[in-house]
Amino acid sequence: MKRNAIFFRLIILVFVFPLFLVAQNGTIRGIVYDEVLEPVMGATILVNDSDFYAVSDINGLFIIPEIPFGNYQIKISYIGYETLLIDVDVFQKNLDPIKIYLNEQSTQLNNINLNAQREDRKNEVNVSVLKLTTKTIKQLPGIGGEPDIAQFLQVLPGVIFTGDQGGQLYIRGGAPIHNKVLLDGMTIYSPFHSIGFFSVFDTDLIKKADVYTGGFGAQYGGRISSIMDIQTRDGNKKRLAGKLSANTFSSKLLLEGPLFHSVNNNISNSFILSSKASYLDQTSKSFYSYLSDNGLPYSFSDFYGKLSFFSQNGSKVNIYGFGFNDNVNYVNLTEIGWLNYGFGTNIVLIPSSAKMLVEGKMSYSKYDIFEENFGAPRNNSVIDGFNLGLDFSYFISQKHQAKYGVEILGYTTKLNFRNSIGTLIDPEDHSTEFAGYINYKYNDTRLILDPSLRIQNYTSLGETSIEPRLGLKYNLNEYIRMKASFGIFSQNLLSTSSERDVVNLFSGFLSSTTSLPQFFNGEEITSALQKSIHYIVGFEYDVNNHLDFNIEGYVKDFSQLIAENKNQIFDDIPEFENEPDYLKKEFIVERGLASGFDVLIKYINDRINLWTVYSYGVVEREDEMQVYSPHYDRRHNFNIVFSYLYGKTKNWEFSVRWNYGSGFPFTKTQAYYEELNLATPNTDINILNGDLGIIYSDLNSGRLPDYHRLDLSIKKTSDFGKYGTLEWSVGVTNLYNRNNIFYYDRINAIRVDQLPIIPSVGINWIF
Repeated sequence: MKRNAIFFRLIILVFVFPLFLVAQNGTIRGIVYDEVLEPVMGATILVNDSDFYAVSDINGLFIIPEIPFGNYQIKISYIGYETLLIDVDVFQKNLDPIKIYLNEQSTQLNNINLNAQREDRKNEVNVSVLKLTTKTIKQLPGIGGEPDIAQFLQVLPGVIFTGDQGGQLYIRGGAPIHNKVLLDGMTIYSPFHSIGFFSVFDTDLIKKADVYTGGFGAQYGGRISSIMDIQTRDGNKKRLAGKLSANTFSSKLLLEGPLFHSVNNNISNSFILSSKASYLDQTSKSFYSYLSDNGLPYSFSDFYGKLSFFSQNGSKVNIYGFGFNDNVNYVNLTEIGWLNYGFGTNIVLIPSSAKMLVEGKMSYSKYDIFEENFGAPRNNSVIDGFNLGLDFSYFISQKHQAKYGVEILGYTTKLNFRNSIGTLIDPEDHSTEFAGYINYKYNDTRLILDPSLRIQNYTSLGETSIEPRLGLKYNLNEYIRMKASFGIFSQNLLSTSSERDVVNLFSGFLSSTTSLPQFFNGEEITSALQKSIHYIVGFEYDVNNHLDFNIEGYVKDFSQLIAENKNQIFDDIPEFENEPDYLKKEFIVERGLASGFDVLIKYINDRINLWTVYSYGVVEREDEMQVYSPHYDRRHNFNIVFSYLYGKTKNWEFSVRWNYGSGFPFTKTQAYYEELNLATPNTDINILNGDLGIIYSDLNSGRLPDYHRLDLSIKKTSDFGKYGTLEWSVGVTNLYNRNNIFYYDRINAIRVDQLPIIPSVGINWIF
């Protein structure tokens, strides 16, 4: 019995003592704020004399898990702010969050490293992602001193923009319907206005914009090409502030300030409101009368509001709402308009378990677009629905992290649309999607692994997609890194836009379709989903403290695409049952392949910011009849963006952007002929007047002329102390008035160009 008791005690000692040792580890967590109590994203937190570190997230939160009990000194640093040293006593497992308040530096050091993303690149896989902030976007020449993310996206690697008027963004071979745009976790179906200079997003609201051009992780789904995740900032928690802007294109008012401030517990809630509207359709008649006798037919307005409520431990609840609208009116030709509005809430919960972070979201939105061509029936499309999501981040240790979550989407699509042969497409669909994902991250300083898995269920189709993804990075040394990613992606949402059309402002949405061929190139079609597989490899090199080099090669295999059937010549009725499906179905199945490489070189110091971007890409589509290049297949695209701060106080800024792109594909005209209608009996062809008929060459077998454009702006900033800051700017778009072709009107034999030289003047009052 004594031996059994001794053995039992030894067992307890062996198994319990290590647990006791583990229990001697605690967690340091905290929230970093700037001078207006806005959470600081990207601050570096180092535990001196150890290998422990963290980087604050978008909520300003950092967590350093599994640190042994003891006394430590942590160093908090962030670009443009004074470095702080704080003593921390780790004496229990779950410490209360530390609140850290940074002070802006009174002077900027000339040798400071302004590349805030460098430390992030060493510790994150970051394949095919560019992380933008308001400061980054504002370094681009803007219209009237108002740079817009729509303009900055055009200079990113792998992004192709098709025109100033009604242009769309195509990202590494993906069409606009294949790119998901998120605003505070909610899908925005039309993020860009019809005049391509402006998005629906106010640059001054943006806290961060992560643009994934491919290979994104399992936390994102429902699209097969790219993700743009935009998150807005909270309002100023110390005082009422704002910005009033006016220029020759539009005007804007932004207000922000504290809300229900509590002196006792030092908690301040906040609000932020932004409203902007264009009057280009009016001012263009005076300022830009050389463009058109009737002025430019574009108008829009955007509104966004957000309330933020905080608890003492850093948890918060955001409530937001938005309304965006756009209108294009070509008199006696066509009118197009859309309205997008919605509201939602998201939460950040910091539980007593110090290693966990919980984030939730809930939202509703509606998008309604119409097109009315002169003398033709009206087209209309509506999509409205909700989404719910819950995400859990678990900081296991310094090397191991996990993130997992669930998402539910429900939406209804209503479409009333006539295709190219006049067939009415008017389905009403209800769809629900359920998704769950898990993401694991391993960081061993040199090797970073980021495997993830997403399971997406499309209830309306009765299909489930299992989507494994993997990202990895290897730090060869302090300055050189190799990276790669792989992933499987799917989506249900379709668009009525055809990627064979050069100009198409109307884009209707459809959640699913049954009007598909039964076979594709002899193979049975077993799924109604669009699908793709991404393969990406890359190389990063930090040349010195200011110069970075990045190159990535990619292949996107679009194994199944669904598009409007431009080859349809028969109705899908019993009379034509013997005709092949690809000649009578309203939608067709295609395959696609996009491949290429992107090069990005950045130079940044305290006065100069230089981006040089070169992209080479080949995009091909295949249907039942042919292999062709879609209209956005631009082989070469080069951008250079340069900004310079000058003057003793750096209150003058000069910015310039030059873009070159090789010609887009187009279908050549081989001949014209008189098209006679001989269906009427006893027709006398000698007196019959026919319509103009066109004989085309092979689809998109020609190439338009090359495109290039130079934009520049000059901005002066004047500080008036308590009365605020005044900025005035002068800018010119298309400085040397290049005649860049947009498309060719074959019927009227008229060449239509992109916008010519456009000067602009703007003034901003920041208070």
